[in-house]
Amino acid sequence: MDNGGEHTAPELRTLQQKVAYMVEKTFPGQRVSGRAFADLVKERGGSLSHSYFSNILAGKVTQPSEEILKALGLGFGVDWRFFKEESEVVDDVVAGLQFLAKRRTGEISGLAGRGVDDDGLPAELLEFALSLLEDAKRDRPGDEDPSD
Repeated sequence: MDNGGEHTAPELRTLQQKVAYMVEKTFPGQRVSGRAFADLVKERGGSLSHSYFSNILAGKVTQPSEEILKALGLGFGVDWRFFKEESEVVDDVVAGLQFLAKRRTGEISGLAGRGVDDDGLPAELLEFALSLLEDAKRDRPGDEDPSD
């Protein structure tokens, strides 16, 4: 996919690719052992065995539980959903946007969103979600917008 010469992100489709990328970005130039990472997760209130972390880096673990993903998020200091399969993240974003649309039209009312203040979603999150929807729309044959 040509994006006009902009900086392209590395391919981060598998859990192994995502974790290796985060190790490189979070601990640049350092060799981080599974034990050191497991200790870091524990310090931050999570639980992850050093051998399980090593198996993720080796590509032996491809579909861990949500608890493991949350532990990875704690260890790297990022939102754990980064480690979910892309299709799951897109589905979550779409479901969230559908919820917001129903709330706006009055089909849903009287609910409080966790982490959402009176201003609603942060602009960056909404912009990201809309870009995902545009990408998904472009990737579906037969759904072209006639105004393009």
